[in-house]
Amino acid sequence: MSENKAMKNLVGEMFLDIADSIESGQFGKKIKVGLTTLGSEHGTENLLKGAELAAKSGIDFEIVLIGPKPENTSFKVVEVEKEEEMHKKMEELLKSGEIDACVTMHYNFPIGVSTVGRVNTPALGKDMFISTTTGTSSVHRTEAMVKNTIYGIISAKSIGIENPTVGILNIDGANPVEKALKELKKNGYDINFGDSVRADGGCIMRGNDLLAGAVDVMVMDSLTGNIMMKMISSFNTGGSYEATGYGYGPGIGKDQDETVLIISRASGAPVVANALKYAASLVKGDINKITKEEFKKAEAAKLNDILKGLTKSNKSESSEEEVKQPPSEVVTASVSGIDILDLEDAVIALWKKEIYAESGMGCTGPIVLISEANLDIAIKILGEAGFVSQEGNIC
Repeated sequence: MSENKAMKNLVGEMFLDIADSIESGQFGKKIKVGLTTLGSEHGTENLLKGAELAAKSGIDFEIVLIGPKPENTSFKVVEVEKEEEMHKKMEELLKSGEIDACVTMHYNFPIGVSTVGRVNTPALGKDMFISTTTGTSSVHRTEAMVKNTIYGIISAKSIGIENPTVGILNIDGANPVEKALKELKKNGYDINFGDSVRADGGCIMRGNDLLAGAVDVMVMDSLTGNIMMKMISSFNTGGSYEATGYGYGPGIGKDQDETVLIISRASGAPVVANALKYAASLVKGDINKITKEEFKKAEAAKLNDILKGLTKSNKSESSEEEVKQPPSEVVTASVSGIDILDLEDAVIALWKKEIYAESGMGCTGPIVLISEANLDIAIKILGEAGFVSQEGNIC
């Protein structure tokens, strides 16, 4: 009897799926996007409002809430009560395929992964990708910005922009980045450089271009990108409420398989809604496939050789020492306040003392990740080595 009942339930679900597909016009597996619901400065209600706006947008995808179960919601809820539990549950759901992407806050990506934000530019209301906005693609600024270019192209192509225009914001490192990218293009990787709106044109972009949305992808380092995202998203609200744009975007890297998008604790409901729609578009466009394709083409155009040329003079003796990595362990504690150029050396300094550590990027900058049990001794070691103050900066 129990087998017959299970079969009837399965058949019933199949017919419901068919009915939904006929109604929506979308056949095949429905896209599911998670949303973690704890941690917003504007409360859980703000996040739920964003989910409701996204659900009414006409884009056909399912939203799954991860957090405490709210009253009177039609969304599926995966219940957790604490913030530290949310990301563990989110990662489980992504790995199992129960959700295809997730929108969350305050998530630490490994070095090599950074996020591509998407804004509505103030001057003309044009959508533009800010590449990148959180995390870091490399501890070396120019190398990171070259990778950020590829990450931005990946994001744009994933939502259907076949040949996105690219510009480099005129910040420290812009000129060697331009040279490296033009060498990459000469070697066969197609980059469609845009032009500044200023009279002299060129692919090095000014502030005017940032406001006007002169290109589809604006390249910069992630800390600059983070500031630009905050300014453009909240320029009409005084800074406490991000009212426009799509959030800080998906974490992209060569080996990044899960699609995790970042919003700020200050992101308002309209941004939450747009971030959820952005996530669904990336899944529909198969961002993982496009990532692999773009890296394959870039590496065929000698990307790795070009990156080595950018960083070879910056390597310190300590980073080249042969240091054995201690056995891996769970790292839930973190220390901030370390310069990005010193980050890998700080990790090695802990390895030398047989303390397992990883590098990462938090919301306010570079971090070293260690276990809770090793936090105090790690701060002492890093302080004595001059990487942080003796008190340390605990994230």
